[in-house]
Amino acid sequence: MKTSLGLRLGQSLTMTPALQQAIKLLQLSSLDLQQEIQQVLESNVMLELDGDAPVELEPGSESAEAQDAAAAASSVEVASVEVSSDVDIPQEMPVDADWGDVYDSAGTGSATSKNGDDDDLQDYLQANLHGQASLRDHLNWQAGLAHFTPTESEIAAHLIDAINDDGYLENWEDIAQRLQEALDVSYDQVDTVLKTVQEFDPNGVGARDLAECLRLQLLQFQAREPGIQAALTLVDHHIGLLARKDPALIAKGSGLPQAQVELALALIQSLQPHPGRPFQAHESDYVAPDVFVTKKEGRWRVSLNPEHAPRLRINGFYQSMIRRADSSRDQLTLKSHLQEARYFINSLEARNETLLRVAQCIVEEQRAFLEYGEEAMRPLVLRDIAEQLGIHESTVSRATANKYMLTPRGLYELKFFFSSHVQTTQGGVCSATAIQAMIKRLITAEDPARPLSDSTLSEMLLKEGIQVARRTVAKYREGLGIPPSHERKPPS
Repeated sequence: MKTSLGLRLGQSLTMTPALQQAIKLLQLSSLDLQQEIQQVLESNVMLELDGDAPVELEPGSESAEAQDAAAAASSVEVASVEVSSDVDIPQEMPVDADWGDVYDSAGTGSATSKNGDDDDLQDYLQANLHGQASLRDHLNWQAGLAHFTPTESEIAAHLIDAINDDGYLENWEDIAQRLQEALDVSYDQVDTVLKTVQEFDPNGVGARDLAECLRLQLLQFQAREPGIQAALTLVDHHIGLLARKDPALIAKGSGLPQAQVELALALIQSLQPHPGRPFQAHESDYVAPDVFVTKKEGRWRVSLNPEHAPRLRINGFYQSMIRRADSSRDQLTLKSHLQEARYFINSLEARNETLLRVAQCIVEEQRAFLEYGEEAMRPLVLRDIAEQLGIHESTVSRATANKYMLTPRGLYELKFFFSSHVQTTQGGVCSATAIQAMIKRLITAEDPARPLSDSTLSEMLLKEGIQVARRTVAKYREGLGIPPSHERKPPS
């Protein structure tokens, strides 16, 4: 084998620290963002809260592009925009398609008296447990937005149903074989759908073992991340060594340099070995809207919640202490804090602007819903918003994750406004949300003595121009939490 030197030109995508921080802030919920801001304020002497009230843009003004780091260091402003409704919406528009189990309830009185305080605590915890969207609901929502063929959608539904609460795919070989026989598909087709599901949020979901789960998360890092190659090597070939948590022993067993092993361990320890855990029941989180939507003088106005977008600025006193020619340790620390402060302010401004633009675009697309209700909901997917704003779909996904919009019709999560579509008999499309609203309306108006069956509901929807199969009606009905017709019929 002969070694040689050579030059090679190529293009690659790299993420700057500022871009990495902007992406991180964009996907945070309002509560997580407040905690992040508080931590940065406590750790960086260059940052401080601006005591002035938030400033809003003039109604109808367009969102400005993010300024450079130096200009953004002055402040972060809360923006607001208006959505014009000059174009009249036609009246006949196409609609879119437990602790109680642990303790014995028959316990003695002395035990109850002894553990009275504990019982009160458990009652409080139980009362604050809430049923947020499950992991399967979250994955099925993403599968509905993916560009699957009908066969691929059915494969994805089976795979998602086999994913346990921790986010792992159980009994892969049995599932793959069963799907091949039941759907007459090849192993490669099933594997391709699985790879797509593994790209869903949260990172690492759909993995068949711990090594694959960690690898899927490591692949989210850029190739130049320090320690990434060593981390992939350890996960792929030396997963058993990681339990030792001793860099020297791991380096000896894997043959990797100890310095690389230490960097790799830092990366691996930042990963989530149970990606489905955040979707399991836990104590309630209080939800506050990130975006306000109001109608004023016939125009829909979109604005950010000022409490979630505080204004930050550079501390003038510490900034005046920086001397360019001085390279002492204190000066280097101040310069580092100044650069980090500028990065953070710029990232926070970019987050607010992206969230505002995405919310504005959603309101523009769903004005009919705001005017007429759920039956007027239009089909909408992430790609539609991404193409209009000229950004990537993943950016839209991060901007809508765990964000809430307060409208005159109520408080909704941003992802509520996205739904798959169904073809109508007139050649148009309608959203799944609209169909669910129509089913709910028909069932609400039914004769209690003669409840409507799923087949009857399908026929009634067909008369309204919505062609859906009986099993699809049953799926939407179950999603609404409505029992079948034989259970809705009162006892004779």
